[in-house]
Amino acid sequence: MIHTTDVVIIGAGPVGLFAIFECGMMRMKCHVVDTLDRAGGQCSALYPEKPIYDIPGYPRIAAQELIDKLTEQASPFSPVYHLGAQVTAVKPVEDNRWRVLLSNGTMIHAKVIIIAAGAGAFGPHRPPLAHLETYEGKSVFYHVKTREDFRDKRIIIAGGGDSAVDWAISLAEVASKVMVVHRRPKFRAAPESEARLHALAQQGIVDLVIPYQLDRLEGHEGVLEKVIVKTLEGEEKSLAADCLLPFFGLSMNLGPIAEWGLNLERHHIVVDPASCATNVPGIFAIGDIATYPHKLKLILSGFAEAAQAAHAARAFVYPGEVWHFEYSTTQGVPKSGTGAVPVPPSP
Repeated sequence: MIHTTDVVIIGAGPVGLFAIFECGMMRMKCHVVDTLDRAGGQCSALYPEKPIYDIPGYPRIAAQELIDKLTEQASPFSPVYHLGAQVTAVKPVEDNRWRVLLSNGTMIHAKVIIIAAGAGAFGPHRPPLAHLETYEGKSVFYHVKTREDFRDKRIIIAGGGDSAVDWAISLAEVASKVMVVHRRPKFRAAPESEARLHALAQQGIVDLVIPYQLDRLEGHEGVLEKVIVKTLEGEEKSLAADCLLPFFGLSMNLGPIAEWGLNLERHHIVVDPASCATNVPGIFAIGDIATYPHKLKLILSGFAEAAQAAHAARAFVYPGEVWHFEYSTTQGVPKSGTGAVPVPPSP
């Protein structure tokens, strides 16, 4: 299929979703592409129930609830989603447009591309364990969709970062037993979270298996029975378990984006912080994939970048047209599903 739109947004995570709203307020229609089969990015795929505390106006909000709110906020502008598809090629064509080709054969013509792809396609760092694939999806999981899946289970969490510590604290409320395997006493998590973890360990609610590393799995037909861990000196310990959650971070891959002629710095796209424009006219980058001096990798920073990119992108969609800036409180938004974008009054 061939579509024509104003803006193609690559990435349907929180920043990409907010970019729909900002573009809509600029009277620009959007098509949104994401490799995942649903909107939400890492918030939905990796930690939907994890609380987020630094979203303005929400002292605490679950990641999936944030995605639901952002989707609702974008819905009046009738975005078109292409989920479960990857952008494989981007080429300039006539009339100052881009031809965006998707992995499913769909083609989209647009005047602007906004890349909000996090740090590109991502996947978990898998521990080097024999026959690991036999257990994946049955007893070994790389993210938690819902805590109820682990109620009354004996859980081993491997890792020492924020994800490992936060999920150990959270799952201790529903699991029959939580064991944290880490190679050293010091964790790479927020100090407050680490303190809470040690407090739970002192109360006997969580077992800290330190300093050990994963060595091998024992079970039958994907059903885990034991996890064998070892110290660097070779001392073994056998841990009876129903589930293993290895949290060793994500492996990032820019994929085809790396071949589009954009200025890259350590697998990130260099942008002008004032507009989020890349070195290629008509292509912008926002969120975690964008970099500039003193960049803060926060969702709320990405929200501000979405607004900057939308305002700068409007010149490509409506060249020569003067835009009279208005706040949303006076401009208003269309009724949900109408797609009718408010037009500012003449001066």
